[in-house]
Amino acid sequence: MIDFRPIWMVSGIFLLIIGFGMLLPVIVDLAVGNPDWQVFALISGIVVFFGASLYLSNRAEYDEFTVQQAFLLTFVSWLLMPAFGALPFVFSELSLSYTDAYFEAMSGISTTGSTVITGLDGVPPGILLWRSLLQWFGGVGIIVMAVAILPILQIGGMQLFKIESFDVSDKLLPRATQLASALSLLYVGLTIICAVTFWLAGMTPFEAVCHSFTTIATGGFSTSDGSIGHFDSALIDYTVTFFMIIGSLPFLLYLRLLRGQNSGFYHDSQVRWFLALTLILVAFMTVWVWFTNVYDFEEALRYTTFNVVSILTGTGYATTDYTAWGSMPITLFFFIMFIGGCAGSTSCGIKIFRFQVLISMCAAHFKKLLRPNGIFIPRYNGGPIDESVTGSVLSYLFLFVVCFFLLALCLSLTGLDLVTAVSGAGTAMANVGPALGPIIGPSGTFQELPDISKWLLIFGMLLGRLELFAVLVLFSPKFWAN
Repeated sequence: MIDFRPIWMVSGIFLLIIGFGMLLPVIVDLAVGNPDWQVFALISGIVVFFGASLYLSNRAEYDEFTVQQAFLLTFVSWLLMPAFGALPFVFSELSLSYTDAYFEAMSGISTTGSTVITGLDGVPPGILLWRSLLQWFGGVGIIVMAVAILPILQIGGMQLFKIESFDVSDKLLPRATQLASALSLLYVGLTIICAVTFWLAGMTPFEAVCHSFTTIATGGFSTSDGSIGHFDSALIDYTVTFFMIIGSLPFLLYLRLLRGQNSGFYHDSQVRWFLALTLILVAFMTVWVWFTNVYDFEEALRYTTFNVVSILTGTGYATTDYTAWGSMPITLFFFIMFIGGCAGSTSCGIKIFRFQVLISMCAAHFKKLLRPNGIFIPRYNGGPIDESVTGSVLSYLFLFVVCFFLLALCLSLTGLDLVTAVSGAGTAMANVGPALGPIIGPSGTFQELPDISKWLLIFGMLLGRLELFAVLVLFSPKFWAN
């Protein structure tokens, strides 16, 4: 029998964080005289009450935290947070339906960045700040989950990043708490630096704070329908690009850097591959856009650098409608949105390290074909890759493709056209944000989609953010039987 008490206790803590976080929009709306402050204040009290009730009624010293409980905690917390985080969208002056509100909240918590809200330039500041906060909370949550939980659950090859102090799963909770505290402080520090830099680059203080929340989280929510293109500033474009890359690198390496281990970034092959791929894609796309006379060279470099990094990292900001660049850039953007950044970052997608493992396996297999008597072992970051890792990575990639096609098929059955269905499934599972086409492309929103399509996309966002297995394993009878 599974003991749900530690699950409810930790979920209560998450709800307390969400509830107290709503006080920031209360302050902002009060400052500008918007009546929505009453909505945020009331809902904050309700969420804090539920969170405190869950925490206090299940509070105890839990030294053990089983694998089943870790799976359930991951799933339950990512359902509860958007469920309560959606309430301000319903009862504010936006008056969204609960389907739209839950979609917006799930898009925020999962750092996807897809939106159903139009006319952002006229939306009250409290709502704009709340959208940004949801992504900020989701960003730090996914870092902690990727570092402290997924490696132990051996999901999709994440056991490659198991930390020595986390090797024993029955001591997960107290050790996860210590690591979460260190990562959270680092996350806050980077966010403050990002906000100050944005302000110095030309944003207003409010815009700088909101965009710092969503940039470090690689989420992509903006305060304007024009996204970052609203500012029409090359300095802001390059500054945001820099911090999107910062959010896509492993946060554990930042901790090691603070401890004086300066060689961490250089020796991490995942970082080298990610940065090299970024440079190659930017160079190729810049030359293409320049030669096709879409922009002059300076504008081509500026717009392609920003939008390639935004799509590759899964942030989802936009400075221009890149679907107007032609069929080749659209095709390239569709494929690179699945790649994502590094494991242990706020970035989304399949992650660079899985492609590295796959390429290493293929290389070893080709060598074996050429020299049948030789022994060739796939390697990652200078060391041999365990068979359990290769099996997990292959299982993940296969399951990702299957889930993607099933989700696209289900979306097409709801009446969506092929481009909208396929790109919508891709952007949901890769947690990117904007898709392709006139409806949900970089210049559109998801507001026009049928409710059933939105719920399917919500499930896709959850699948992608929790690395598939953390959700699908709950549908196995054996999970509940043991």
